[in-house]
Amino acid sequence: MSDNTKYAVFGAGSWATAIVKMLCENLDEVGWYMRSAYTKEHILKEQHNPSYLSSVEFHTNQLKLSNDINEIATWADVLIFVIPSAFIYGELEKLNVDISQKTIVSAVKGILPETGKLVGEHFNDDYKIPFENIAVIAGPCHAEEVALERLSYLTISCADAEKAQAIADKLSSDYIKTKISDDIIGVEYAVMLKNIYAIAAGIAHGLGYGDNFQSVLMSNAIREMKRFIKKRHKMKRNINNSAYLGDLLVTGYSVFSRNRMFGNMIGKGYTVKSAQMEMNMVAEGYYATKSAHLLNLENKKKTQMPIINAVYSILYDGKNPKKVFRKLTERLD
Repeated sequence: MSDNTKYAVFGAGSWATAIVKMLCENLDEVGWYMRSAYTKEHILKEQHNPSYLSSVEFHTNQLKLSNDINEIATWADVLIFVIPSAFIYGELEKLNVDISQKTIVSAVKGILPETGKLVGEHFNDDYKIPFENIAVIAGPCHAEEVALERLSYLTISCADAEKAQAIADKLSSDYIKTKISDDIIGVEYAVMLKNIYAIAAGIAHGLGYGDNFQSVLMSNAIREMKRFIKKRHKMKRNINNSAYLGDLLVTGYSVFSRNRMFGNMIGKGYTVKSAQMEMNMVAEGYYATKSAHLLNLENKKKTQMPIINAVYSILYDGKNPKKVFRKLTERLD
């Protein structure tokens, strides 16, 4: 990639806002697409996102803002999608420009519920983007800590190491450390699965389980993740690396984790619908749970995943969380 490569972010939530902040540390101009005309006008007038990470102030002369997805997709060379998985399919349907020569970066933490595909697979199949032009951003990194400029870490995965490094360089700063990986599929699955395990951790907390159980839950979760990813994409990887274990731990334990918050509400007796209505952010793990369940059903030899099955039975079968977790405790070691 050249020094003149143009970057743009698609989405206006907390993670999208954090990524724009990172890019503004290194670029003179960053494209930013958002659906809401109100959000766009507010940022131009007040220099911050009205709904997410409002403490982050932007120099608006660095931003190319638009409510037209085609305008930003045409302008940019690197398109970073940070739209929740439940809504990205509909947003992409608005595209009427050719993006087959663009570099696509997924910071979407889930699978497309309409197709059951990873975001990278969707762009490869439906938009003819070669896999070497597709990258994935993984943590461990919470948007709220980026806003506070607390030291955070990112892993950029891409089959093309040069592209991965170029993207990593644009996201790096004094408070953001980056590394690269070639396990794009494994990392993308890990980004999806960790949200399910965070919901499990939240349910456990809501039910009154303590730190001792939480540690056992997370220990079993990383092994379950390893089995799931290995079944979907077998290659040499160290599941203890930050993109897998680190991201799982921060999502499972942090007070900033929306998926843990969602699970905590379920554990305390909220219905799925009432928990979703009370939160003003999307809990990606809700949709990921169903996707992971369906993907495992496709396997002739099912992967043993008692934690995901427990979460699925609570969220989608309406089973009693207390009874489900009592049984789950007998499956863990």
